[in-house]
Amino acid sequence: MVCPWCFIGKRRFDRAVEILQEKGVTETIQVVYRAYQLDPTAPIGEPTPVPDAYAKKFGGRERAEQILAHVTGIAASEGIEFRMHDALRANTTLAHRALRWALAVAPGSGPDAQARLKESLLSAYFTEGRDVGDPDTIAACADRAGLDGATLRGWLDGDGGTVEVVADLRAAIDREITGVPAFVIDDAFLVPGAQDTDTFVNVIERILARRADAAR
Repeated sequence: MVCPWCFIGKRRFDRAVEILQEKGVTETIQVVYRAYQLDPTAPIGEPTPVPDAYAKKFGGRERAEQILAHVTGIAASEGIEFRMHDALRANTTLAHRALRWALAVAPGSGPDAQARLKESLLSAYFTEGRDVGDPDTIAACADRAGLDGATLRGWLDGDGGTVEVVADLRAAIDREITGVPAFVIDDAFLVPGAQDTDTFVNVIERILARRADAAR
């Protein structure tokens, strides 16, 4: 939710899926986003300017600026505009619950609805300098994604999705996932990191080939 490489990796993976479809792959590739928190101890309701958070994490302002400039340049090459000096690092628990709502609870829920909300939240954080830990911001992102933000806002006042988010976090530990992005394909193949688009294409093609061989 607040990892720059996750947004970059999402773009690369999305492009890989488009390339596979252009190459004639007709099998459905369904993407579901699972929760992972870089900093589960981040205080709720107290966002921190990203440059400050990076300076604290990476040993000073100079190193933080180098990292921010690097990921901003990589993002630009993928067609994403990062405004990291405007971004606010926040606790992401509510945003992860909202993604669960879009996947399984909202009217019109499902992977497509979840993907739209995911994109809206990423844009809010990385480009618009909005607090994605704030329920009103999350509701507005849902509206923009074609979902019912008012219904989501009320749902977040309860504890819906909490059990599922905790289960996702535990599942990541069970898989020994220690960083994101991490792509688990067919519930069996783990591809760590924001690999380039060609790598994703090659991995998925190999998995599809194995499926075809097993079906013979």
